[in-house]
Amino acid sequence: MLSLKAQPPAFSLDGTLAGKVRRFTLAEFKNRWVVLFFYPADFSFVCPTEVKGFERRFDEYQSLGCDILAVSSDDIACHTEWVRELGGLRFPLLSDPGGATSRAYGVLDPEAGRAFRATFIINPEGRLAYAVASPANVGRSIEETLRVLKALKTGQMCPVDWKPGDPTLNPERGS
Repeated sequence: MLSLKAQPPAFSLDGTLAGKVRRFTLAEFKNRWVVLFFYPADFSFVCPTEVKGFERRFDEYQSLGCDILAVSSDDIACHTEWVRELGGLRFPLLSDPGGATSRAYGVLDPEAGRAFRATFIINPEGRLAYAVASPANVGRSIEETLRVLKALKTGQMCPVDWKPGDPTLNPERGS
């Protein structure tokens, strides 16, 4: 996986949003926080729970100046149909056929030819601020991703289980 503080790999992928297909690039989200998450496949058991979880919390991410991008190796036709089945999404599903972007981010499962479940938070300066990956059978925590985003936005040291308003926040201490 990528090193923290590294500049994440650029990409240009077809995606679907609001019933339209277009090309999306990481560069167009410059100067904003971005949650970029990879998932194994549309029409699977765990993936819709995560995608719908990000959709439910979409307004919270937006209020923090954060965009959400989702990537899998499924083709654009599959994404379009899946979004319809899910009842719509307010963030794009990007298609990475062949897994080149997943490979560039270090999250391609070579045996399955699909992405592992991985989440990256990219800061407005375009640097990787957070990265986590898990196997395909374990869903990620949307709440934890939101908590980490809030902690990163403080720019301070945030101890274990920190939450906004936590009195233990101490910018004077190191790690």
